Amino acid sequence: MESNNPSSISKKANSSYNRSNQPTRLSDLGLGKLPPQAPELEEALLGALMLEKEPLANVIELLKPETFYKEAHQKIFQAIQGLFQASQPVDLLTVNNYLKVNGDLEKAGGTSYLAQLTSRVSSTSNVEFHARIIIEQFIKRQLIHVSSEIQRLAYEDTTDVFQILDRMEQELFSIAESNIRKNYESMSDILKKAIDELEKKQKQKSGLTGIPSGFTELDRHTSGWQKQELIIIAARPGMGKTAFVVSACRNAALDFGHAVALFSLEMSSIQLVNRIVSAEAEIEAEKIRKGKLEPHEWQQLHTKIDKLFQAPIYIDDTPALSILELRAKCRRLKAQKNIELIVIDYLQLMTGDTSGKGASGNREQEIAQISRALKQLAKELDVPVIALSQLNRSTETRGGNKKPQLSDLRESGAIEQDADQVMFIYRPEYYGITTDEQGNSIAGMGEIIMAKNRSGSLENVWLKFIGKFTKYCDLDFQPFADGNGNGVFNLSELGDTASQFEQGNSDSVFKGSKMNLPPADFDPLNEPF
Repeated sequence: MESNNPSSISKKANSSYNRSNQPTRLSDLGLGKLPPQAPELEEALLGALMLEKEPLANVIELLKPETFYKEAHQKIFQAIQGLFQASQPVDLLTVNNYLKVNGDLEKAGGTSYLAQLTSRVSSTSNVEFHARIIIEQFIKRQLIHVSSEIQRLAYEDTTDVFQILDRMEQELFSIAESNIRKNYESMSDILKKAIDELEKKQKQKSGLTGIPSGFTELDRHTSGWQKQELIIIAARPGMGKTAFVVSACRNAALDFGHAVALFSLEMSSIQLVNRIVSAEAEIEAEKIRKGKLEPHEWQQLHTKIDKLFQAPIYIDDTPALSILELRAKCRRLKAQKNIELIVIDYLQLMTGDTSGKGASGNREQEIAQISRALKQLAKELDVPVIALSQLNRSTETRGGNKKPQLSDLRESGAIEQDADQVMFIYRPEYYGITTDEQGNSIAGMGEIIMAKNRSGSLENVWLKFIGKFTKYCDLDFQPFADGNGNGVFNLSELGDTASQFEQGNSDSVFKGSKMNLPPADFDPLNEPF
């Protein structure tokens, strides 16, 4: 009588495979499912690592103890990893002793099993290939675990669907990241990277180490928007927050080729594009809004906006965007378009956790949750995140020049805490102030006030605001006294003679004209400009 025990079934399956080339997986035989695994390769790999030092150095950073399927193999690799980190020799005897000292020798199969692993190895030339197959099986097991957990949550009516989506994307992203990046780095490895970055920075004549804003003075002080940083740009309504950030996005994308994601919660995508077109073609925004263009302006428009068609700017105008949706969209844009800058206009229009936790608390807690999530997003995607923010009305009731302060940030002190940089946009002309303390005209100018900067100095920058084109640009020159009221003038003649900064930075896109230069005999110390 034919036996039906598992071994006979296995033999039948093997003979069946040889005859008809059909798979012999247990699941195909109706015996259930087994997690993805490669125990034979694990044995060959561990045996090779205990025989030669060279393959160990090649795969030690790729593998983790949990990468192995069998618990015995996890313990053996843990011993190999511990010896390697302690700069101790790795062989059959040292691994055996390490396991014995730590009380894991029996769990690892004993001395005889270790000896079998080394005796089965015929060559160590394919160790890296074996390691990659083992990692693939481990990733499959992780995916099965995550999908099972997501399936369990999806069957529960009490779980918010957007939370499930966010968790799924986060888990999948972490699986990919954890199997590409190392969990830790030694001081020597980090120092090597730091020196390499310094050498790269030294070769950059422009001095820009981040994503450039296109505003020369601002980039000089910040070296561009830095990766993993959260930048808050705040102002009262009417100061030109959107105009500033749209100008910066345009400069980063068109002049420097960096992909930008712009999330507009206040304005539609068409309105934003109209602003970009107005600034680029230098046609009044009101004419574009009304559609009243002269024939020569239509020609000017088509000529100037040609390059905008290829601009790597991606605009999302979803209203009341939640932080969960934002994270999901940014992850996709990072994977599909490799975005290098994220801009949110503006923070107070976002909503927190859609499960209701954020909404049930006060608004300050919800804004704090959003600002923390934006900082985490910057670190997760390794890009700078710029978030616009409103200021409270205390600036309007304050006397004097009404310059904003950090305490004016609306609805949450956590914004100031989480941000790496906080900038205020201040246009004195908005409050009827058209001259500075020395009597110089500041009409049509905007001041970028650096209120917080974790990695640099607090230097303010003046820009030109062109309201009819809704854009900011560099000043041709800055006839201002220094902070002490002394008559120190730093005029940059942007005609045939370049300033020292321009001479030393050949990559700068700072362009000026002779139209507004003072007369040759102009004496700035004795004559009003």
